[in-house]
Amino acid sequence: MADTGVQQALQSRAEHLGAMSFLEHLEELRKRIILALLGLVVGFGVCYAFHNQIYAFMQKPITAVFTKYGFDSKLTYLNPIEPFNMYLKMGLIGGIFLASPWILYQLWCFISPGLYRHEKRYVVPFMVCTILLFLAGGWFGYRLVYPMTLDFLIEYGKQFKPNVTISEYTDLFLTIIVGLGVIFEMPILVFFLSLMGLVSAGWMWRNFRYGILGIFVVAAIVAPTPDIMTMCIFASPMVALYLLSIGVAWLVHPKQRKARAEARAKNA
Repeated sequence: MADTGVQQALQSRAEHLGAMSFLEHLEELRKRIILALLGLVVGFGVCYAFHNQIYAFMQKPITAVFTKYGFDSKLTYLNPIEPFNMYLKMGLIGGIFLASPWILYQLWCFISPGLYRHEKRYVVPFMVCTILLFLAGGWFGYRLVYPMTLDFLIEYGKQFKPNVTISEYTDLFLTIIVGLGVIFEMPILVFFLSLMGLVSAGWMWRNFRYGILGIFVVAAIVAPTPDIMTMCIFASPMVALYLLSIGVAWLVHPKQRKARAEARAKNA
């Protein structure tokens, strides 16, 4: 029964997309990619101009931990080109954050022809929620996960003198911050899958135990340390996001929208 509903949803969506040819889709995709890249270039230029301030912001967590355990807070590098490469990487990641509203808008413009007229009103909630969730994930990583991870790692090896390079530190920082930002986009993914009728709130609730298992598997993979505490810190917001996603699926699933429309028509 569920498979029939999915097939009907996909068939209806395919018929709706039939107005555009394959070549027109490719041309539209090329246009949106170029515009997104132009926005990224502008964001990169702005962030690279402030690379010293961005690095100072990035260095705060490890400076605090090194100071706590009496170590020199200045990071090192092994190759003369490392600082330059690090600033380029910081500018690129910062540019992605800065240009994310523009990039997401291009994504929406690409997928909007495949949406029905009444579905296109979701553009503003989509933009706002996507940006806020990504920033919330980054903030959660910067303020809680990353400091706790550094404290655990440095405290565990405090009998040795740390020699952390700027490249290693930057890679770890970006892995946690960007990784959590992406993980916090779970409700947005469920939003689109539910909007197209591919998943439902009932299906997600019935498979809740498997969802939790998958969440802890993902947390174990992306967590920078193997301890249970760090894994649970990664997993706890993902569980909350899964529950939030169930509510999102219930709101936007075609069957629920049809039921609400019929109820409003009956009460009118």
